[in-house]
Amino acid sequence: MMLNNAQHTMTRTALYLTLFVFFLTAFFLNPDSTQAIGNAGQNSPTLAEFSHSVHNGDASALTGVYVANVLNLPVVQQPEDRPYYVSNRNGEVTQFAMASRYGSIGLLAHNTLSGKSFSNLAIGQEVHLVFGDGRVKYFEIKQILRFQALEPESVSSSFRNLDRNETLSASEMFNRAYVGEQRLVLQTCIEAEGNVSWGRLFIVAVPKE
Repeated sequence: MMLNNAQHTMTRTALYLTLFVFFLTAFFLNPDSTQAIGNAGQNSPTLAEFSHSVHNGDASALTGVYVANVLNLPVVQQPEDRPYYVSNRNGEVTQFAMASRYGSIGLLAHNTLSGKSFSNLAIGQEVHLVFGDGRVKYFEIKQILRFQALEPESVSSSFRNLDRNETLSASEMFNRAYVGEQRLVLQTCIEAEGNVSWGRLFIVAVPKE
């Protein structure tokens, strides 16, 4: 049976959201213990120094994210055959390929590693995205979303919004964080009650004029 374009789009969207649900549980529950020394704000370099450190000459490659006195982290890419990959090295973040399908830039990190610094971010702070040719894009944090996973180890878990009285499915949470106007999203887990995957944290920033 042939599918029309709208049906193809719906099928792809359903697949992406299914992958996202699996991603939420499988890759934030058990991060690899392998760590490397990194920098998430300590001895913070200037933006120019950091830009130079992640320069590779590729204008299309996002190579770093910088927030003054909070974090300065190189960006690595997910391998094409590993859509759930999140770096297990402290001192770097991973660009979330699925987010780009929705016009967003997603940056992922385990909360036991580089993601620890995400909780130090606040609304109104300026975030700098650095590209391989030294170009910088400026964003401003506009929203912080926090959710509790009601069943942290289940792929069918719902998520309770910690800032308003509502419960969302994983796909609804994805839409809330990633879909809409062009945005940058930094995502990690929230640790609570002895569980490193107790909840989810999304830092949402929009381009700064």
